[in-house]
Amino acid sequence: MMKKTRDWITAAVAIAAGLSVGSAYADTCSQLAAAGLTDARLKTALRTVVPPTGTPNGGLGFPMWLTLVDGSGIVCAVTNSLDGSAGNADVTADIWLGSRVISAQKANAANAFSNGRLALSTANLYSAVQPGGSLYGLQASNPVDATQAYDGKATDFGTPKDALVGNRIGGINVFGGGLALYSHGRKIGAIGVSGDTSCTDHVVAWKVRASTPFATVPVFLAFDAMFQDITPNPNGGTGISASGFGHPTCLNNPTHAQAGPAIIGN
Repeated sequence: MMKKTRDWITAAVAIAAGLSVGSAYADTCSQLAAAGLTDARLKTALRTVVPPTGTPNGGLGFPMWLTLVDGSGIVCAVTNSLDGSAGNADVTADIWLGSRVISAQKANAANAFSNGRLALSTANLYSAVQPGGSLYGLQASNPVDATQAYDGKATDFGTPKDALVGNRIGGINVFGGGLALYSHGRKIGAIGVSGDTSCTDHVVAWKVRASTPFATVPVFLAFDAMFQDITPNPNGGTGISASGFGHPTCLNNPTHAQAGPAIIGN
């Protein structure tokens, strides 16, 4: 067994033991860190999934941001896949800067609207929040706290000193990239990924989560995966989703080989 896998398993056992006390409250950032969900491990996992060149996840092959929130929505970690090499080092020039906050929005939304019965991918909110959709208006709820989202030094973005860390910034995002985390059937937090096409964001988040012991989610009509079932509208617009929770395809849409079980309908 590889050392990395052993470390994840040891951490997962530790968090399970901590939960057995029967706390009525959400997991904290310190509990998630004790379980192995540290800034360093998340950065390593993200860099493994997102290499500096190529498009193994479909999309554009761009660098990515990742945010972790605890069960109450507090930001525990913000990191990215930049590795310091030429063209892959500057958070203000080599990666979509706006995706930093978007990744936090996605993590918040996935955490806020998942529970012990339903793991909801942010991807499946896209169709539901369109005019006439069953969740129209949801995207305007729980707005981002801009005073927190844009605070701090740019040199701290994506590091443990990121101003987002330790705060609940809120936010709802309605396309791919946000997934909840589970331990023994209990939601413990969520991750949000952004920086490429929304379809690739979802696939990267899926692969990062799959590298941890926290990817076993409640199965409820497969809402954790992305439904790509939107029929293009010949008159323009978003078209019709057979499930009511569909997400459009994207530029260089991830193939089945690239996405695996992350996408339904590709």
